[in-house]
Amino acid sequence: MKNRRDFLKLSGAAALGAAFPLELLAAGPLTVGFIYVGARDDFGYNQSHAQAAAIIKKMPGVKVIEEEKVPETVAVQKTMEAMIQQDGATLLFPTSFGYFDPHVLKIAEKYPKVRIAHCGGLWTAGKHPMNVGSYFGYIEECEYLSGVVAGYMSKSKKLAFIAAKPIPQVLRNINAFTLGAQSVDPAMTCHVIFTGDWSLPVKEAEAANSLIDQGCDVITCHVDGPKVIVETAEKRGVMTTGYHASQASLAPKGYLTGAEWNWATPYTEIVKATLEGKPMINFLRGGLKDNFVKMSPYGAAVSAPAKKKADEIKAQMLAGKFQIFKGPIKDNKGNTVIPAGITQVQTDVVLEKMNYLVAGVVGQV
Repeated sequence: MKNRRDFLKLSGAAALGAAFPLELLAAGPLTVGFIYVGARDDFGYNQSHAQAAAIIKKMPGVKVIEEEKVPETVAVQKTMEAMIQQDGATLLFPTSFGYFDPHVLKIAEKYPKVRIAHCGGLWTAGKHPMNVGSYFGYIEECEYLSGVVAGYMSKSKKLAFIAAKPIPQVLRNINAFTLGAQSVDPAMTCHVIFTGDWSLPVKEAEAANSLIDQGCDVITCHVDGPKVIVETAEKRGVMTTGYHASQASLAPKGYLTGAEWNWATPYTEIVKATLEGKPMINFLRGGLKDNFVKMSPYGAAVSAPAKKKADEIKAQMLAGKFQIFKGPIKDNKGNTVIPAGITQVQTDVVLEKMNYLVAGVVGQV
């Protein structure tokens, strides 16, 4: 089979455009395409999606195709179009944040009968095509719990967060992690370095070493593949909390816990809706209580008091009785971003536009 990225160029299929007879594809199994920006075995973001795709493969009446290492450029448009034209895909999951605008939107307009569910994009009624959907998880709940554990375990009161880009989802995680730690000790600080892209292993290692040199003794991250950061911290005797998937095997001494995705939950719901001919799910979100996200098991180093407190808060989250972003909250420039008496619940869309770092975070957007 020809490489999908070369398919359109070689076959001239692009000229067919939206006129391609997709109705003919309905007679067979539902072909679902998954697109990853990195490698499927990255111990992180892409691996978490690939693990869920493996579960979708087992669903009756479903055929899964995958493409990894697809950049957030016009390359993803070519991949999506080739999956539609060559493989007959009628449901696509382009998983990386930068795929949404303009790439997903352009393909959705060209192929109105193809459903495209994007991870993290903020779908807006009246603005975006109806065959596009957005799904994401409130993983900052897990980041808050990781922060609680980090707050108990840190001796220096200096935590570290290595992040790719200052987009709202990343800022929510940094802020939740910091607020969790500060719930244990208000003197906790979180030192942030933005690397500039989702997968830059050399910069990630340099950032980890720099933050450790500054006295940070618990490190976490929001990059696609946490492997390098976790391994660097372990070598230097520093504790870590993970992200995306479990990195416990990479740091048997220092891994405390982590925030993991359970993408199988939204994937299953979207695939079932498609199989049953139900309308496209345009906006889908969920947290711990919805089984969209989960915590990594506690590492051997985690203290009993840390486990007890984190478990108590987790129980409140599962019951829908705990809110992270409850005023008064100030940003790290001294501005009040959430006034006293105001609570921004997880479902509040304003959180998906977050553009600040909370007080105690050392760094800038």
